[in-house]
Amino acid sequence: MRNVLRYFLLALVLIAVALLSALTAMRLAIHGQEVNVPDLRGKSPVEARRVADDAGLAASVERSYYSAAVPEGKVLSQVPSPGTVVRRGWEVRLALSLGPQRVTVPQVVGDSERAASLTLAQRRIEIESIARAVLPGSTSDQVAGQNPPANSPNVSAPRVSLLITQADSPAAFVMPSFVGQPLGTVTNTLRDAGFSVGRVTMAVTPTPENSGTQSETNGPGPLIPITSSPASIVVGQDPSPGAKVLAGSAINFVVK
Repeated sequence: MRNVLRYFLLALVLIAVALLSALTAMRLAIHGQEVNVPDLRGKSPVEARRVADDAGLAASVERSYYSAAVPEGKVLSQVPSPGTVVRRGWEVRLALSLGPQRVTVPQVVGDSERAASLTLAQRRIEIESIARAVLPGSTSDQVAGQNPPANSPNVSAPRVSLLITQADSPAAFVMPSFVGQPLGTVTNTLRDAGFSVGRVTMAVTPTPENSGTQSETNGPGPLIPITSSPASIVVGQDPSPGAKVLAGSAINFVVK
C-alpha cells in the first residue's frame, strides 16, 4: 500500500513538472513571436522598410502631410508608435513629410462639381471626400462648401473635402389598397394626400355583345369608360397596392 502511494505521488510530481515545462515553453514561444516596434521617424521609406524588416515587421506608406520640421520624403509619423510590442510580421503604417506647405487652396465654392475637380487636379490637390446635401434655393451639382477653406495658411495635406448640392427628389409613398371603398371617399382621401384620380373605368358582366372586349386592369370583366360616381365601389386600381408612387401622381381605378 505504501509503494502504491509512493508511485501515485511520483506520478503527480511528474505531471506537475510536465505541465510547468509546457507552460514555460508556450510562454517562450509566444514571447519569441513578439517584437518592439523600432523608431522609423526621420528615415527615408527605403531605410524604414529595411529597419522594419530587420525587426521582423513590414512597413508601408499610407499618407503624406506637410511639415516645416521634417524634411520632404522622410517619415513624419508611424502607427504603431515606437516601443510598442507587437507580433512578428505586424505592419507599421507610415506617413511621409511633404516639407513646408507650398500649395494654395483655391476657391471652388460656387463652381460645379466637374469644374471644381478640374481646378483641384490642376493644383495637384486630391479630393479627400464628397458629401451631398439638399439645400433649399440652391442649384443642383454645385460646391456649397469646402474644407479647408480657400487660401488657408496651415493646411496639413494637399486634400480638400467638398459639399455638393443635389436636387430634391420627389417623395415616394407606398400605395395603399382602396378596393372595396366608395369612389367618392377614395377621391377625397387622395386629394387630401396630394394625389389625384386618373382614369376611371366600369367593370361590367360579360355579354355576347361585349365578350370580345379586352380587360385593361385587374377588375372583373371588360371595362368601359364612365362618368365618376361617388357611390361606385372600387374593385381595381393602378398602381396596385404596395407599389411605390411619387407625390402628385394620378391613380387609375376600376369600379362597379
